[in-house]
Amino acid sequence: MSELVPPALPHVVRLHAYTPGLQPAEPGWVKLNTNECPYPPSPRVVEAIRREVGEDGASLRLYPNPTSARLRAAVAELHGEGLQAGNVCIGNGSDDILNLLVRAFVGPAAADPEPGGGRPAAGAAAAAGFTLPSYSLYPVLVEIQQGRCQTIPFERSMRLPVDRIARSDARAFFLTSPNAPTGVAFSNAELERVLAGFRGLLVVDEAYAPFANEHAIPLLARHPNLVVVRTFSKAYALAGIRVGYALANPAIIDLLDRVRDSYNVNRLSQAAALAALSDQSYYDAIISRVKATRDRFVADCTQRRGWFTYPSAANFIFTEPRDSRGNTGPAVALSAFEFLRARKVLVRHFPSHALTAPFLRLSVGTDAEMRVLSESLDAWQSAPVPDV
Repeated sequence: MSELVPPALPHVVRLHAYTPGLQPAEPGWVKLNTNECPYPPSPRVVEAIRREVGEDGASLRLYPNPTSARLRAAVAELHGEGLQAGNVCIGNGSDDILNLLVRAFVGPAAADPEPGGGRPAAGAAAAAGFTLPSYSLYPVLVEIQQGRCQTIPFERSMRLPVDRIARSDARAFFLTSPNAPTGVAFSNAELERVLAGFRGLLVVDEAYAPFANEHAIPLLARHPNLVVVRTFSKAYALAGIRVGYALANPAIIDLLDRVRDSYNVNRLSQAAALAALSDQSYYDAIISRVKATRDRFVADCTQRRGWFTYPSAANFIFTEPRDSRGNTGPAVALSAFEFLRARKVLVRHFPSHALTAPFLRLSVGTDAEMRVLSESLDAWQSAPVPDV
């Protein structure tokens, strides 16, 4: 580190930052690597942003509503289930919500007594648990807070390790459902079994739940240690706006508000999200369209190509490619990934985990984009495999 830069905290120097998917600047790419919605947001969103800016932009000199009060009320009304504005916290994307949860519940060894009068062991950090594979931002957020990561691996079957999670001593356990990157969803019955035994905070990260058949929101009334996290980035086509939210017991929301930045969601984002919620029929049609395209492509992978593909409840597909000789494995997946990239078709490869390394994650695009992907995969699969 340069001598002109003051020394950072040691744990920050050692930190490996989260690596997002590639965002190419030049045109001409078929971009299927970051699970963005392939269709534009509701026209009401564009109009709401224009209206908020106004003719001269004078409104931008004013701070936004610090609590996103109208948006909290609208989110609660959307989901029903007896939820009120006090059950909602709005964030600068769901990543902000995840960061707030880690900030509030995870960190170095606690100085204050634990509930019941006990204390953590000397030097012990408040653990955050999560499954592997899962969203790779979780360990980054935990390490920033100097917390301890507690991981529970999936088997290839992707069955939820209910008993292991329930026995975890983590203060907070983060579970993506549908899972990223496989797209496998977990039932409410399984989540209830976890909640029956888990004493910490269970955070069900439902970024992709609008594309699934079931979600965990009905469980909130019965389980005060449950938090459901949602985003406007996927189904609402607002990844560039950065709005997410948590649904939880009001006592948990109060804690998130204590550690939340005062003006964490800007005026335009609040206006855009409110407009999106006002046009649910538009988004229902988009979700149905994405699901139909997804299901057709899953069938293509499993039937025509003969590739093992996980059943997806998300807006992406996780599939294990086979080359022209029928081989699978990390090298085969990397070969397909690089072939596609050379053709300006971007997908995602996760080589750092044994379960994910033989697979590719394919975001669901428009039907035209998926045809380009299919034709490109045909070309890769028919190409001769060099002898090793």
